[in-house]
Amino acid sequence: MAEGRSGGGTEDMFERFTRDAREVVVGAQQEATRLHSGRIGTEHLLLALLDRPGSPTSAVLARFGLTHDAVTRSLVGSAGSSDLDADALTTLGIDLDAVRTSVEAAFGSGALDGPRREPGRHIPFSPRAKKVLQLALREAIVLDQKSISDGHIALGLLREGQGLAMKVLADLGVDVGALRRDVQAALS
Repeated sequence: MAEGRSGGGTEDMFERFTRDAREVVVGAQQEATRLHSGRIGTEHLLLALLDRPGSPTSAVLARFGLTHDAVTRSLVGSAGSSDLDADALTTLGIDLDAVRTSVEAAFGSGALDGPRREPGRHIPFSPRAKKVLQLALREAIVLDQKSISDGHIALGLLREGQGLAMKVLADLGVDVGALRRDVQAALS
């Protein structure tokens, strides 16, 4: 039996990524690390798309009011109402500063700050983020384009239609249909 490449595998897909698309994937990993996340989610892909000065896709996103800072602020707000949680715990007589001091005395400084990653260690993609990358390939095929660019990743994100990135777009009042049309136009 002849050995060959599997049709449509993940490696095959990544071979079709342009330099810009690969930089988005690397940027998403950096965003996940910066935000102390244990996985790369749709929100990290969105942040990486926005952190590309000079990119036509980033310019389209900016026209819809999407900036790295605006999305980060929205994500921090979506992360939970920590002030409300702190107030609720205080009402129960729990002193969060005392808890932090005690935990850090036992486990070291920053023990409550989330997972620590060794530099260069791979962070896995969430199932939704993987789906976005697969949909990016489909978007390129639909547009009859041989390679997958950052614009296709943006279209994959919009097509997936769920996840934290889409919640942020809804929270910011973005017209997803209009955004999709403008990203497609930028790719043509």
